[in-house]
Amino acid sequence: MRSLAGDVIKQAFSQQTDEKLHRRLYAAICSCILEGSLKPATRMPPSRDLAGELTLSRNTVLRVYEQLQAEGYISARTSSGTFVTDSVLDNLDLHPNKAPGAAPEESPRLSDRCLELLGHASASPRQWGAFIPGVPDVAHFPHRVLKKIQDRLARRLRPELLTYDAAGGVNELKEALADYLRTARGVRCSPEQILITEGIHQALDLVTRTLCNPGDNAWIEEPGYWGIKNILRINAVNFSAIPVDEQGMVPPEAGESAPKLIFVTPSHQYPLGSVMSLSRRRQLLFRARETQSWIIEDDYDSEFRFSGQPIPSLQGLEEETPVIYIGTFSKTLYPALRLGYVVLPKQLATPLKKVHNDLYRGGHLLIQAALAEFIREGYYAAHIRKMRQLYSRRRQMLVELINRQLGEHYLGSFSSNAGLHMILQLPAGSDDVLIAQQANAQGLLVRPLSRYYVDEDKRSGLLLGFASIEEHEMAAAFTRLVGIIRVNAV
Repeated sequence: MRSLAGDVIKQAFSQQTDEKLHRRLYAAICSCILEGSLKPATRMPPSRDLAGELTLSRNTVLRVYEQLQAEGYISARTSSGTFVTDSVLDNLDLHPNKAPGAAPEESPRLSDRCLELLGHASASPRQWGAFIPGVPDVAHFPHRVLKKIQDRLARRLRPELLTYDAAGGVNELKEALADYLRTARGVRCSPEQILITEGIHQALDLVTRTLCNPGDNAWIEEPGYWGIKNILRINAVNFSAIPVDEQGMVPPEAGESAPKLIFVTPSHQYPLGSVMSLSRRRQLLFRARETQSWIIEDDYDSEFRFSGQPIPSLQGLEEETPVIYIGTFSKTLYPALRLGYVVLPKQLATPLKKVHNDLYRGGHLLIQAALAEFIREGYYAAHIRKMRQLYSRRRQMLVELINRQLGEHYLGSFSSNAGLHMILQLPAGSDDVLIAQQANAQGLLVRPLSRYYVDEDKRSGLLLGFASIEEHEMAAAFTRLVGIIRVNAV
């Protein structure tokens, strides 16, 4: 028997495109109810009749009716049939029809901290391409080697690698890291002091949350990494931007308010590239002890130094330094691995691991175990040596391009022949934000130096990454960038 409700459902059913018939019917009936075509208390067609009208099996219709009844759209009355529920009006209120030209919905109510962070959000929407800074060449990573190790471990998988991590990372990885850091970076630590994190941002957030109260003060470098500033903003921690020179951060006079945290990149200042001198390191350690502050040493890419001896860590300069050392595999291996680490002072290790376990519920334990073998078997050190040579060639090529097409005065003054990016110094008054926007629109992913400053006294320049662009592509890409610079530079 045909019915008005059946005709309404049939028309809506014909407009659905899902290949699964039961999903088409479900979506059709839902839309009819929510749009008001099937009003509350409307009697639904009997399942046998509706199946006949739509050329469906009765089981399909019954399956959809059962789902709609479970979700409260329809209800069955004994000996009376099936009806659209009266309470469906609540759903209609939640899904109002929007007339064309209707006023837009109100903005969501976000916290003041969130709004401030959104106003300073700086993460690039694209993370691979010519001149993007801070991204390694992921194509040269020995993925097959790591996968073979991981597959071997998976064949005799330990249950503890598949559950929640309550120890701050796999012990084998912490042991391998302790050995590596003592040898390669001069870090003084035991495996018990190491906490494995999902990259540097999680590590920075952890130490900020656990060591600062809202309203506390921190020192950051000027210019400095935008990620640190946003983590401080979202945690309601105030910060003072402390200038850097060719010797690193210049600690303020004793009258400056004591910070809870001091964030530095001593081995390769980000973004300018200077190396903190020994005298400045000792001065900073003295000030930290004097003010009972913690120094957060971000050692993000110190493995890639192309001349001279490696720069030892600030953490290992003296016994029992007030330094929290943070590192990552994002630059040495690849960013999507999402693995970093923190070397904690002994008195902080237990509480911060407990907080990390409660807040973040660490994981990736199988890949951690595989990475531990990757390090112990020498693949990690071999990969770093190979990439250091590759990046050195690419950096030298970029330097030659800058000298030949723009002139040596465009080279940043703090260059330390290290890292994964260079500073291209622009003439004073140049709008580096506009130049970067135009370059980004053409697929040249440079970043404006001025965006890394807090105070008004900003230098104009571009961050040029050289790690993730092949040599045979670099000249053509740089020539396009030079064209944009010449049109816009003062």
